[in-house]
Amino acid sequence: MDPQVPKDKYNGVWLIFFMLGLGTLLPWNFFMTATMYFTSRLSDPQPLNEGNFSVNQTEADTQSVLQSKFNNVMTLCAMLPLLVFSCLNSVLHQRIPQKFRIAGSLAAILLLFLLTAILVKVDMEPLTFFGITMIKIICINSFGAILQGSLFGMAGVLPASYTTPIMSGQGLAGTFAAFAMICAITSGSTLKDSAFGYFITACVVIAIAMASYVALPKLPFYQHYHSNQSNPDEDEENKLRLMKKDQNKQELSTVEERKQTTSVMSIFKKIWVMALSVCFAFTITIGTFPAVTVDVKSTIGDGGAWEKYFIPVSCFLFFNMFDWAGRSLTAVCMWPGKDSKLLPGLLLARVIFVPLFMLCNVQPRYNLPVYFTHDGWFIAFIILFAFSNGYLASLCMCFGPKKVDPSEAETAGAIMAFFLSLGLALGASLSFLFRGII
Repeated sequence: MDPQVPKDKYNGVWLIFFMLGLGTLLPWNFFMTATMYFTSRLSDPQPLNEGNFSVNQTEADTQSVLQSKFNNVMTLCAMLPLLVFSCLNSVLHQRIPQKFRIAGSLAAILLLFLLTAILVKVDMEPLTFFGITMIKIICINSFGAILQGSLFGMAGVLPASYTTPIMSGQGLAGTFAAFAMICAITSGSTLKDSAFGYFITACVVIAIAMASYVALPKLPFYQHYHSNQSNPDEDEENKLRLMKKDQNKQELSTVEERKQTTSVMSIFKKIWVMALSVCFAFTITIGTFPAVTVDVKSTIGDGGAWEKYFIPVSCFLFFNMFDWAGRSLTAVCMWPGKDSKLLPGLLLARVIFVPLFMLCNVQPRYNLPVYFTHDGWFIAFIILFAFSNGYLASLCMCFGPKKVDPSEAETAGAIMAFFLSLGLALGASLSFLFRGII
């Protein structure tokens, strides 16, 4: 290690990036965990003494139009802004100050969740509530995309291991939300009380993340890498000013814009393997989880506790725990290396999980037979599926910014974040196909 590089005292920078990673995804995970609360507020008023109403009607029969469309519309309103603003951030991040992008996004998300918590206590017409909820989802994911892209870009100028705490923090967010879901089921809390608790907890975590970000620039370890990353740009600008002294500002601005566009393309050419790999990783993951996995039914339950907790534990908790474990493992192990062809090969091999989950006891089903009937098969698949996603995707995110020069690392990190978001959007689209095949 270079003796001139200050130590990360008490792992302060590592912990701050972990907290920022947690703050990036925990709010949205709690939002998804509260889906039952949102759909419960979209039910049509039940008429009294309706003669043709039967107590034997199925849940699907009694769902309102807004309830039946909620999940699909929510996915669309989440993924489109995530993709669009990730793209904008990867191209325009050099024009907007980092502090404004990160602190501003955190503040906006905090206000949106405070509003969401307040609205839990406010009665509202289903259509009005639906519209407001979708607007909030669009805003939360727009600011979340800017935050995530900026965060990976900021970590790109640090050693490769400092992308790990962001990925690990995001993994813990899902685990935390899954635990909260199980605790709510166990306690027998009402949907409104559980949802209010989720949203207030999210607000606290976002506030802590904001405080952590404020403290980050004061740490010598971060200052060292940040100044090293910015100096080449400053030197280049000084040379340009001397060489172009007599030219007008408009001409110089045009040159800079062309240079910036060329720079993004040249950086992408260096990292395209890692970018497409992380995109494919999340396409397979989101295409299968939770759209397919959430409909797997236990074959050994008898309507008791195991059947009640089967999906919350086997699907959500196990996925998030082992995804988090895989993300965290990159802090101590980074095999295969950044130039290895084995890494993209292993990610391509994960496509095998799609038919494996399809052949589990997914219900209802219309086309495929059930081959893996025992619950143990599903649990084994979900553990391997989650761990491989967390570990291999984190390696891609760590290696991407390290395949370019230090002065290009922030842009490379933003491009990687865009392709991560692209994978999420593609996976969400494919999930309808995967579920329909079954």
